[in-house]
Amino acid sequence: MVCGGFVCTKNALCSLNILYVMVSLLLVGVAAWGKWFGLVSSIRVVAGVIGVGIFLFLVAFVGLCGALKHHQVLLFFYMMILFVVFVVQFSVSCACLSLNKDQQNSLLEVGWNKSDATQRDVEKTLNCCGYSTFNPNGTCAASCFHPSSASICNTCASIIQQYAGEVLRFVGGIGLFFSFTEIVGVWLAHRYRNIKDPRSNPGAFL
Repeated sequence: MVCGGFVCTKNALCSLNILYVMVSLLLVGVAAWGKWFGLVSSIRVVAGVIGVGIFLFLVAFVGLCGALKHHQVLLFFYMMILFVVFVVQFSVSCACLSLNKDQQNSLLEVGWNKSDATQRDVEKTLNCCGYSTFNPNGTCAASCFHPSSASICNTCASIIQQYAGEVLRFVGGIGLFFSFTEIVGVWLAHRYRNIKDPRSNPGAFL
């Protein structure tokens, strides 16, 4: 069977979805590990990562079942869902790669102000207090913070901004890579749906 035929396309689609299953389990495992060891205290962040992992697992499971059974309906829904995910992920990845420093700072400040739990996580991890300013009479989760010597703590903005560009480029690059694997998955699913199973009745269209 030459590559591009029924068996080759089926194996390629199965391999792609097995990769997605592994990535989804990795996301869920990392989120659970971070919560278990207290590295992340924000329930929203953990729930968001686990939610993305579960969604990816379900999509991959549908694609895997559709590929193994050559099921037209499952392959159709898999193809449509994966295309929507591709459009969203490609757009977000391009946005991450195109943000300038002012836009990065504005986005980080909005994210900082949305969650007190995220603020505590960042302060504890980066050993800093406040975003761009800090009130010495306030509270801070950083180990450098003491009410009598709060001035020794750096603001978190000065630390985050050093790595924000690199992180956004990394996230954008990873997202862009996976978005192209998704469009390959859409193409494989479309091709596979229109190939007849050589083991079935030659006159039947599956």
